[in-house]
This record gives sequence, structure tokens and C-alpha cells, in this order.
Amino acid sequence: MDMEELHELEDKLLAANAPMTYDVTEAQLFIGKVTQKRRAVLELRGKGVVAEESTDSTLLFDVVKVHAVSSHAEPASKKRRFGQISASAKKVTSTEDGSETQSDNDNAQSRKRKRGSSPAEKSDVVVEQTPIVVDPATVQVVKLSWLLDSFAAGEILSLKDYIVYAGRRTTGHQTTPTSFPRPTVPASKSQESLTTKPIMPSTITTADAILSRARADAGITSTSTSNTSFLHHTQPSLHPRPRLLHETTSEHDLGHSSDLPTPPSWVLRHSTYSCERSTPLHTPNDAFITQLLKIRLARTLTLDEIGVRAYSTAIASLQAYPYTLSDQREILRLPGCDNKIASLWVEWKNRGEGAIQAVLDIESDEQLTVLRLFWEIWGVGAHTARDFYNRGWRDLDDIVEFGWNELSRVQQIGVKYYDEFLQKIPRTEVEFIGRKVHEHAQRVRSPDGVRTCIVGGYRRGKKESGDVDVIVSHMTEEATVDLVTDIVKSLFDEGWITHELTTSLANSRRSQATTPFKADGSGGGHGFDTLDKSLVVWQDPNYANNNLNSKNKNPNIHRRVDIIIAPWSKIGCAVMGWTAATTFERDLRRYAKRFKGWKFDSSGVRDRKTGEDVDLEGVGGRCTSVEEAERKVFEGFGLVYREPWDRCAG
Repeated sequence: MDMEELHELEDKLLAANAPMTYDVTEAQLFIGKVTQKRRAVLELRGKGVVAEESTDSTLLFDVVKVHAVSSHAEPASKKRRFGQISASAKKVTSTEDGSETQSDNDNAQSRKRKRGSSPAEKSDVVVEQTPIVVDPATVQVVKLSWLLDSFAAGEILSLKDYIVYAGRRTTGHQTTPTSFPRPTVPASKSQESLTTKPIMPSTITTADAILSRARADAGITSTSTSNTSFLHHTQPSLHPRPRLLHETTSEHDLGHSSDLPTPPSWVLRHSTYSCERSTPLHTPNDAFITQLLKIRLARTLTLDEIGVRAYSTAIASLQAYPYTLSDQREILRLPGCDNKIASLWVEWKNRGEGAIQAVLDIESDEQLTVLRLFWEIWGVGAHTARDFYNRGWRDLDDIVEFGWNELSRVQQIGVKYYDEFLQKIPRTEVEFIGRKVHEHAQRVRSPDGVRTCIVGGYRRGKKESGDVDVIVSHMTEEATVDLVTDIVKSLFDEGWITHELTTSLANSRRSQATTPFKADGSGGGHGFDTLDKSLVVWQDPNYANNNLNSKNKNPNIHRRVDIIIAPWSKIGCAVMGWTAATTFERDLRRYAKRFKGWKFDSSGVRDRKTGEDVDLEGVGGRCTSVEEAERKVFEGFGLVYREPWDRCAG
């Protein structure tokens, strides 16, 4: 199951009010494309779940009996509607392999709710839910078709015909990650720097679980000679789990408590789309969010895409929340936030708003420290960083000495200017670079029609940026063909560009015609942005004593600059797609798919059924400014226009 399918299922579960967990240690029901018992056992072990087969015939989603009770009639059996999963249902989550899980709701209670009835019965008919006690160690794996068939039927179907494996978690069992061979290193190289020294705590804490689950899911190897796995210690925790307040029935029904701030409308609607709300650059809860960002980074480094998405959703909700958090109940009512996030907040408060244990463990973990070092090399992603680590490399010197010839040219440049690329760029310098790009665009095209817009973090209001993103367009449509090549050449000839990392001319090569989206993925999909662009290394050529006869080295810092070219007919989509923070952009794509049936990207909008271009910016005639074009795209989506500094969900 690809990530897009997984996200679609998650959206449906959220719409059905299904409480979800992304914590495999809490999960009891696993759902995925699994049909064989042996495969199910292997998948569970891969997630760190060790279980032995059970003969218990009790099925997890059959544990709640719902029946109607009336003073006028005998109790009659009633089916539960799938779109109204109660709070006593199991939690549903997704795992990296495309499966989904369910676990007990920590605060689940039997509740009585009134059902709609005929006028003659009115309030005499209620629903009673009588839970059957199930061993919390129970784990069951069912076919994905159960979930799909339940959606189609509009009710929760019995698991009887879909069960693949039933087991019970075992204690005292330990698993060891697969070991990778260490590379042969010349004797002249100090072995000490190539030795992994993983943190091996004697107890498993909530913080340890966050770190070790992420590691185990990603298959990060440990070169320790110990056969004891970091993931499966079973001693009692030295750090008691923070206790959460119980949510009352009235609070659940009304969505808020009288002693808490009135929740924003998006909370009451339980909207999971950050593009439907304003998210400022700075929020009242930045200090706590910073802790979550560090945990999310650890998930990124360990290739836990599901964990990254879960934390991203929670962080986006917290960023948009306009009040300073004072109670964990405020967190529990936010879309995408669950007991895990609330528990971390309670711990953070109990520690005097200092670093939580999970973050302390992450920051002291030598393996993650090395992975982050490699990940911060320009041109190196999380997968490549892990590959470097598994080769036995532990610092930049190892890369240069043992793997330089295996690096791509871009990665070599990333290593060469590693320290310089990490230095932030102040707004004044960003603006200067933007003006210089605009100036050279005017040199190579008729100046009156040139339009440029600095996007990314700068447009969202950040004081400093990691790189500079400049979108260039021209009000004459054909003038943008091959424009990026001409701009880069002009800048290079004058000494502003030192290296051209990569250049794409896909848009010009097809005469800027829209690439249709095809459902089979042959004409779109991931990486679907086909705008012309050039990613370059920038250095100011002006410095003291700079002349033809001077041997002085240019002392000015090297910067990363992206020059993106957008045809004027797509300038609104381009600016919209390159401005917002990551989660906002992700949710725009989700929103377009779910509510419009569109494929959205910074290069345009396509209809998923017909594959044709959807020209939102041409409605009522072409725009005369970048801002006007962007507003038209928001309007076409049916969304309220958000200023750039209110799109900081990321």
C-alpha cells in the first residue's frame, strides 16, 4: 500500500470518528494487505510485537454488544453504524507497511446515548454498550478487505471471515535487529571513531519507547556486540507515566468544558486540514512544539514515515491553537492529538517546561547524532544518511576518506560547503539575492513583463532562511521558455553563481503545455512538479582587493539558491505551492483530492478523472499581479485566503 492509499484510509477513519493511535505498543488490531498467517507473524515481529498464537475466539471488534432498550418492547439487537464509532471502540492507527491497528482507549467507558426514535417512543429508547472483557495482551491481524467492506456496508462488520492471525503478546522475549557487515577500514584509520556506542538503558521509559520504536521500525542497525535489544527491555519504568484527567461524557458530547477556553471552529468541526485554518509563525505554545519537532526529526532520521506524519498532524494543530495550553484536555480535543501528545505535554509541564525525557534521550543518542550530521549534507536524504551509517562512517572525514568517489557531484559540493550551507541567511541578504535575480531576468527578457516573488520561509515572515527560493515569471507566456537557462548563464558570467547543482527544463521541452494527470501514475504522481528550475550555489563576487591580479580568495559565504520559472498562467499555483510550510502544502493536496477530485501541485491543477488541466487562474481573465493569481487559486479551492504568514503549519 502506498502512502497516498494509506492517507486516504486514515482520512476515512477520521471522518468516521475512529480514535487512532500511531503507537504499535498500544495496538491490538492490525489491518493490512496480509492473507497468510506466517506473513502476519513476520510483520508483527518486524514491528517489535512478539506474540504466540492464541486459541481465544473472542474477536476484538465484536467486544461491544449494542442493543436497544425500550419500556414498550423487549430489547432488540441493533447494529452499530460505522460512521459513529463510540469512544469505547478500539483505537485505529496506521503502520509503515500500510497496515492499520486498533488499541484500547485508555479512558474508554460504557456510555448511554439516546437514539433517534419515533414520536411515540421518544426518549424511551437508548443504546446500552456492554463491553466484554478482553485480555489487553491480545493481538489480531485481519485483512484490509474487512475495513473496505465495512466502509461499503456503512457498518462495522464481524471480523469472523477476515481474521488472519490471533495471538497474545509474550513477555521476556527479545529480538535483535539484523546486523549489517562492517566495512573493511584501513588500519591507518582510528577504529575508535568508527565504533558505535548506542545508549543501552537498563529500563524502558516512555521516552525510550519513542526512540527505540522509531529505530526498530526503520531497521537501523546497531554494531554493539550485545545480543540484548534496546527495544525489548521489560523492567518497570523509572519514569512513571503522567496521569491524564478523565474526559466526562458531557465534555465529549459538547466538545469543550466550561473551565476551558472556547475551542476555535476548526476544533469543533474536527478539521484535520491545516489549509482550513490560520497558523501563525509564532504561537503561544512554541516551547512545547519545539520538543515535538525534535521527536519528529528522530522519526525522519529513522525512516518512520507514519510517525513523521502523525507528529506533523499533531504539531500543525498545536501551532494553530490560539491559547496557551493549561490542561491536557485541551490537547485531547485537537484534531490529530491523542493521549501520547497529552502525556508528553504533562511530562513537559511537570519538568518545569524543560526538555522531556524523550528529547534528552534523542539528543544524547550517538547514532541519531551521526544520522543527523549526514542528513544535513545538501543532497543527502534520510535513506542515504542511513546507508552512510551502515557503511561504518561516523563523520565527514570518513565520507571524504572512504567514500568520496562514490558520492554524486551534488553530494560532494554538499560536503565541501557543509558548514556554510548550515548558516542561516538574514532577510536583508535574501532580498538582495532576489533583486539580483530580478535584475538579470530583466536583462535577458523584456524588462516590463518580468515578475519575481521570493517564496519559502522568507514569504512566511521568517527572520532567517536556510536557502533562497525565487519564482520568476513573465506576463508574456512564451517568454518563460528556457528563461532559467538564460538567467543562470547571465548570473554565472557575472560571478554570482559558482556551481550549478541541477537544472530541469521539462516545462520548456514540452512548450509549457500542461502534463495531464493519469490515474495509472504514468503522467504524474510523486515529483509531479514539472516547472523549469535551477538549484545553484551562490556567492557574492564583490570583496576587498578583488582584481584580476589578486590571488586573494573570495571570503564571502556560499549560499543555496533555487530559481524557479513559472508561466504566467500558472503563477498563482506556483507561488501557492512554494510558499507554505510542509504540512500546509500536504493538506492542500489532500484537500484537493478529497473534496475536488483534483491533483494539485505548484505546476498546476489537474482533474483526476479526465486528466485535464483545471485553469483556476484564467477565470474572469488573466491576473495582473502574483497576489491576485494566488487568491484565485484559493477561491477555486473554496478556501478562505490565508496570508503567507498564516500558512506556517509544518
